[in-house]
Formats: sequence, C-alpha cells, structure tokens
Amino acid sequence: MPLPQLTEESVVIGAKAEDWRAAVREAGAALTRSGATLPAYAEEMVRMIDEHGPYVVIAPGLALAHARPGPAVLANGLAVVTLATPVNFGHPHNDPVSVILGLAVADAEAHLASVAELANIFNDEGAIPALAAADSVEEVQRIMGVQL
Repeated sequence: MPLPQLTEESVVIGAKAEDWRAAVREAGAALTRSGATLPAYAEEMVRMIDEHGPYVVIAPGLALAHARPGPAVLANGLAVVTLATPVNFGHPHNDPVSVILGLAVADAEAHLASVAELANIFNDEGAIPALAAADSVEEVQRIMGVQL
C-alpha cells in the first residue's frame, strides 16, 4: 500500500511554531487543507501526545503526529511540516524536532502500512536533514519519494 498523496496543500515549508502543540496543529491544518481530515483531527493529535507523551518523536529531529481513525478522518492523508526553528516535545533523545509528519488513516491496516512505508524512507540517515533543509514542495515530494 503506497503512502497517501503528498499534495502542495499538505506541505508547509519553514513554519513558525512556538511549541510542539503549534507545530502539530500546523500539520493538522495541512491535513485539513488536503481534504484528508476535519479541523478536529489536529486537536485529537495534540490530545494523544498530551496523554501518551512524546512517543511521536520517532527519530532525531522527526515527529510522526497522528491519532486514531475516527469521524475526523475523511481519507488517508500525509502532511510534511518543516519548522523555521525546531521545537522540543520532551523526548529524552530525539529533541529538538524540525520536521513533523502528520498522518491520518481511515483504518488500522492502512496505519500499519503507512508507518512501514515511512520507515523505509527514514532508513536513509540523510532524509531528515534533507527535509529540514528543503525549500520547495517539489523537493519535499522528491525526498519522500512521492509521485504525483
């Protein structure tokens, strides 16, 4: 199963966020702009981190924000947000975060498949710094291996 489409609406370059909540909300807004989620999904992602801690910080500099499938998910979606200034999530090893991926999936099977696909991308040690330095949507799409 391929990753959800990464459209121009779902990529934000150099976002300004004062903290991790604002960064996650930026990813949620991108998912909403792409048509994958309702605005409530962003708050659901924030709530998951509030409840379960910074488990979404999956590698140095990289957070994979997501929430459970539910009524706020309209379709599978992927967003990439790069931050002008990295933020701390409170992770003991992987802070600060400069790239937030927002993931919305309609069912658990799609979630597992998407996470596996993302793991393949980020097996390349250069992927996170390349995303953090990207200055165009096209460059982000290329790094993520997305064909439109």
